[in-house]
Amino acid sequence: MEILSVQELVKKYPAFTLGPVSFSLEEGYILGFIGRNGAGKTTTLKSMIGFVHPNAGSVSICGMDFRAQEDACKRAIGVVFGEFPYYLNKKLSVITAVTRAFYDKWDEGRYRALVRDFALDESKRINQLSAGMRVKYSLTLALSHNARLLLLDEPTSGLDPVSRDELMQIFRDIVSDGEHSILFSTHILSDLDRCADQIVYIRDGKILENCDIESLRDKYCLVSGTKAQLENTKDALFGCQENAFGFIGLMKSQDRESYPDLTFARPTVEDIMVYREKEERA
Repeated sequence: MEILSVQELVKKYPAFTLGPVSFSLEEGYILGFIGRNGAGKTTTLKSMIGFVHPNAGSVSICGMDFRAQEDACKRAIGVVFGEFPYYLNKKLSVITAVTRAFYDKWDEGRYRALVRDFALDESKRINQLSAGMRVKYSLTLALSHNARLLLLDEPTSGLDPVSRDELMQIFRDIVSDGEHSILFSTHILSDLDRCADQIVYIRDGKILENCDIESLRDKYCLVSGTKAQLENTKDALFGCQENAFGFIGLMKSQDRESYPDLTFARPTVEDIMVYREKEERA
């Protein structure tokens, strides 16, 4: 079942136009949403959940049209940011009490289990928590009101590698029941290689790639060669970087047979984005 469907979403500003943007997410999967700063990721997320009003398009969550059933849709989602943006001087117990009152499906048993599992101290104030613990607390609130779709905007920003790895496992555990899904917007693309099932890559307000992560990595290959070989290879490259020994670039895997003398390697998601952003644009 589709837990999220975004269709022909458009948002126009004087200096930027988003869309039309379309993608979907099934139950039990993690979608990595990537793109440079200013590419349209945050605008997409805000347009999806009514923080800004889109000019066109539709969004459905758990089979419900967001515009027609906004309250029900909002109860089905949890929005988690890397920084807890409010109530920094309040204790966790106070914030939880306020949050609990807004949700008729609040699961106190689930909340208590998550507090225990994440080793959260409810007597602490938000500004006493590390960045990683703030994310865990945000996840605890979202999961305790039975949010089936989590929208994560840069949740691992500023975390150390060990804390990020721990959160990647938590994300995988969340979707493992086949009933929850995660849309994960991040600039730390190595995280997506470890946890994402699907990648949506946005550039200049348009979707450049939308497929499962293995298909994306299979679609491209890293290529390297000498400076002499570069001249005959340039037309096939999306972008390249020259060095003292030659060059490294990105091309479509289907083109590699035309260049048997070059060296090829499988790219990461980060490789693909970096070199696609280097390509010449009309």
